Amino acid sequence: MTMRKLLIANRGEIACRVIRTARELGIATVAVHSDADAHALHVAMADEAVRIGPAPVSESYLRGDAILAAAQATGADAIHPGYGFLSENPDFVETVEAAGLTFVGPSAASIRAMGLKDRAKALMEEAGVPVVPGYHGEEQDPDFLLGRAREIGFPVLVKARAGGGGKGMRRVDREEDFREALAGAQREARSSFGDPACLIEKYILKPRHIEVQVFGDAHGHAVHLFERDCSLQRRHQKVIEEAPAPGMTPEMRAAMGSAAVRAALAVGYRGAGTVEFIVDGAQGLSPDRFWFMEMNTRLQVEHPVTEAITGLDLVALQIAVAEGAALPFTQDDLAISGHAFEARLYAEDAAAGFLPATGHLERLAFPEAGVRIDTGVRQGDMITPHYDPMIAKVIVHGPDRASALRQLERALAGTVVSGSVTNRAFLARLAADADFAAGRVDTGLIERKQAALTEAPAPDAEDLAAAALAVLLHGQAGAAAPPFAAFADFRLFGPARQAVTFEGVDASVIVTVETRADGGRRAETPLGTVELSDVRLEAGRLFWRAGGVRREAAVFLKGALVHVQRGAAAHDFHLHEAGTEAEDGTGDAISAPMPGLVRQVSAAPGDRVEKGRTLIVLEAMKMEHSLTAPRDGTVAEVMVAEGDQVDQGAFLLLLEEEEA
Repeated sequence: MTMRKLLIANRGEIACRVIRTARELGIATVAVHSDADAHALHVAMADEAVRIGPAPVSESYLRGDAILAAAQATGADAIHPGYGFLSENPDFVETVEAAGLTFVGPSAASIRAMGLKDRAKALMEEAGVPVVPGYHGEEQDPDFLLGRAREIGFPVLVKARAGGGGKGMRRVDREEDFREALAGAQREARSSFGDPACLIEKYILKPRHIEVQVFGDAHGHAVHLFERDCSLQRRHQKVIEEAPAPGMTPEMRAAMGSAAVRAALAVGYRGAGTVEFIVDGAQGLSPDRFWFMEMNTRLQVEHPVTEAITGLDLVALQIAVAEGAALPFTQDDLAISGHAFEARLYAEDAAAGFLPATGHLERLAFPEAGVRIDTGVRQGDMITPHYDPMIAKVIVHGPDRASALRQLERALAGTVVSGSVTNRAFLARLAADADFAAGRVDTGLIERKQAALTEAPAPDAEDLAAAALAVLLHGQAGAAAPPFAAFADFRLFGPARQAVTFEGVDASVIVTVETRADGGRRAETPLGTVELSDVRLEAGRLFWRAGGVRREAAVFLKGALVHVQRGAAAHDFHLHEAGTEAEDGTGDAISAPMPGLVRQVSAAPGDRVEKGRTLIVLEAMKMEHSLTAPRDGTVAEVMVAEGDQVDQGAFLLLLEEEEA
C-alpha cells in the first residue's frame, strides 16, 4: 500500500511534526481541529483541515467517529494518531482498519496486550522480562489493596493501570496516607482514562527512569534504537530527556535492549514503541537492577533525542512500516552518534508547584543555530486551559554529553517568551545543576532541589536600568508609552533627567535616567547606579555597554508591563499607575489558581480545619491540584460544588474571620 493522503488525529507540536515529514515524503496531509484550535499552527500547515467539535477533548479529539468521518470526507487513506488522545485506543484502531484505512501504529491486539499495566506485567514475566514487585490483579477493594501494600512494604506507588503521563499516580510513604492517595489516583484515572482501577508497586528509593525505543515491522522483525534517560521529572512528568543514558555500560545496554525487544516480540509489535524500565541507580547501573514498568504503544514525546543520536526519522519509519515495508536495517547496523537533550518548555508556574498557566504569547523567539525546535504554537497564539500547556521542545545534539549540555544551556538562554508564565528559567537552572551536569540523576532530583531550582531570581541594578531605558526608548520609537517618554533626551540646561516608576513590594521603585552630553546614560536605581553607553533599542532587543562590556536584553512592553530577559533570568516590571495599590491577601479564602473543574470538596460550613489540609481538588489541564487551607480556622462558606467549572481567580471557599 502506498500512502497518498494522511490525516493526523492530533494537535499541537506532534501534529506539526508529522506534517513536516509527510510533506518531505510527498504525502498530502489533513488536520483536524476543535473550535479552540481553528487558527492553530497545525491547521495552517496541513493541506486540508476539518473541524471535529468544540474545545473539550471529549467532544473533539477523543471523538473517533468524527475523526474517521473527516478522513473519509477528505479521501485520506491513512491516519496517524500522534501521542495521547486516541493513539493507544484499540477500538479506534479496529474502526479505522474496518473502514479500509491504514492506522500508522501497532495493531489493536498489541495495544490491548500492553494497555493495562497489570496484564502487561504478567505477559512480561512470561517473556522473561524483569518486573517490579507489586500487586497487578483485579481486586480493587481499598482494604485489600492496603493489605498488599503492607506486604510489599512502604513506600509504594499507586498507579492507574490504564494510560500514562503521570496521571493517576501517587507515591505513598505512610500507611495512614494510603486510602486518600488511592482515592485521588482512582478519581484521576477515571477522569483521564475512563478506568479507575489501580495497581500497587514497590517504590524504588533511588530510581532512574530509563526507556528503550523499539521498532517492529509486519514481517516479524524487531530492533531497539538504544535508550533514553527520562529521570528528570516533576509530578511524575518528564522535564528534560537525554540519549544515551549517562553512566550506561555496554553490558547494561545489551541487557535492557534485549529485554525490550523480547517485550516487543511477545506482542507481535509493529511500528514505534517504547519499553519503560525503572532502574535502581543507588550503586550505579547494573544489569540485574532494572525492571519493566510499562510499554507505550506509540511514538513518545521525547523521540527527537533518539532521532538525533541515530540519524533516523522515526515518523518516516512509522509510515514505511505502515505501508508494509520491512525494517531497512538489523540491530548490528545501528550505532549511537553523540549525545542529545530535549527540554520541555511549558506555560507553567514552577515556583507555584508547576501550576499550568494560560496567556497570549506576545513574544516567542527561538535561537536559529544549533538547536531543533518542535512546537505547535507561534508568536501571537493563545495558551488556553483546554489542552496540555506545552509551548515547545528544545532539542540539541553534540559530539558528547558535555558539549550537548552547553548547547542546551545556550539554547534556553536564547529562547524568549513573554505573555505567559513559563518554566524556561527553571529549565535553565536545571540544565546548569552540578549533579545533572555530572550525570548524577534520579527521579527525585528535582523534588530535592525544587526550592533552589524554582526560586525567582532577584533583579539587579542593571535589570532595573534596562527596564527604564526600554520604556524611554520605546516612547522615542513612537509606540505607546508614558507621555514623558517622547522627550527622553530633551534638555535645556544641563543633563536631561527623567524618572520611571515601577511598582514594588512595599513602595514604588523609581529609576532616574540621566542623559549626559556625550550621549551616555547614568541610571540611578534603589539597587545602585549604573553607567551605560552605546544604548540602542532594535527589534525588541536593548543593547548597551557597562564597564566596557557589551550587553543586551530582550525587552517587551505592553500596557504597564515591561518584560526584561537577560540570558537565563527574566523579570517582569510594572509601571506605576497613579491611584492604584496592590491589595494584600487576607488569608481567609481559597481561590482558583487557574480555570478548572471542581473534582472534590472536602469541607462544609462550620468545619474546623487545620492549615495545609486539602479542602478542594481542582482538575485542570489533565491533572488534579489540591487546594489547601491557608491557615487554621473554621469554614464560613463553600461557594462551589463537585462538578462545577470555575474561572481563574474565582473564590471557592471562605474561612471565618479570626478574632483580634
